[in-house]
Amino acid sequence: MKNESRKVNPTALITGITGQDGSYLADFLLEKGYKVYGMVRRNSTENFERIEHIRDKITLVQGDLLDQMSMNSLIRHYKPDEVYNLAAQSFVPTSWDQPVYTGEATGLGVTRLLESIRYNLLETRFYQASSSEMFGRVREIPQNENTPFYPRSPYGVAKVYGHFITVNYRESYGLFAVSGILFNHESPRRGKEFVTRKITDAVARIKYGLQDVLRLGTLDAKRDWGFAGDYVEMMWRMLNLQDEPEDFVVGTGIAHSVREFATIAFNYAGYDIVWEDEGYEEKGLDRKTGDVLIVVDRKYFRPAEVHQLLADPTNSLKKLNWSPKVKFEQLVCMMVDSDMNCIERLLKK
Repeated sequence: MKNESRKVNPTALITGITGQDGSYLADFLLEKGYKVYGMVRRNSTENFERIEHIRDKITLVQGDLLDQMSMNSLIRHYKPDEVYNLAAQSFVPTSWDQPVYTGEATGLGVTRLLESIRYNLLETRFYQASSSEMFGRVREIPQNENTPFYPRSPYGVAKVYGHFITVNYRESYGLFAVSGILFNHESPRRGKEFVTRKITDAVARIKYGLQDVLRLGTLDAKRDWGFAGDYVEMMWRMLNLQDEPEDFVVGTGIAHSVREFATIAFNYAGYDIVWEDEGYEEKGLDRKTGDVLIVVDRKYFRPAEVHQLLADPTNSLKKLNWSPKVKFEQLVCMMVDSDMNCIERLLKK
């Protein structure tokens, strides 16, 4: 393992910079002295809130993973030392509604970026954001770098394609291209469509009387949840602290259920939970008793459920000396505090 970055004042291109991971990665790279370019689409409706605090420190450039010429032009013009491909249609439920678009953006978009690097004969190092969703119907527990993939959604299938095309370009063309198989990672910057943020946002809204009931899907699905701010460091380590490109599983090695996440979140805010199946009769719970109602609603079930994802991050620690710093309970409470503050600020306006 190397002990320092490869170059003084390197440049990095981040696709998906307006997302959770992209914003944390930009923060991390700026602290290391990088010149950071963030790719956004022309006429994009992206929310720039996550990067507002660094807008004057980064350069936003236009590009589209669906357009090969766009990628060629971008890579040729900026010649980044490192490319971090974090852009994707990343919400699993949406991938059933938009399977073709998910395949184009999340899968073939990876090929377009890799082909642009190869075509321009650059020594750019490439990071692909692979996903634990690729394991899907898991073949073994825990999952490591050698566990076979069995994706259970169009999103997972597209990620498998992106993963293996990265391997293919590495082995066929000698590119320094790696994939980080990241297990679930959350933060206050997580989108509200994801179950973790849906829960912590509901805690705040219920606390301030803006919501009465929280409806969730499968409660006993288990995920290996970590903090996104920890995980972006591993992305950088994969490109800078190894001589030969290698893929890594990134996670905590501990799994928790959706039910556990919700219990910790609501208990932290002073609530006990009453669990009900859909079709319940309203019980008229008294908020003063400290009870909150969570209803299991089948409309939030996946067509094909992924029941348990658990990382074996042994290689991350052994080869790149990485391990997560933020514990699960800390993560949940951090997200609740953030949403509490957000709702409080909104109510004061």
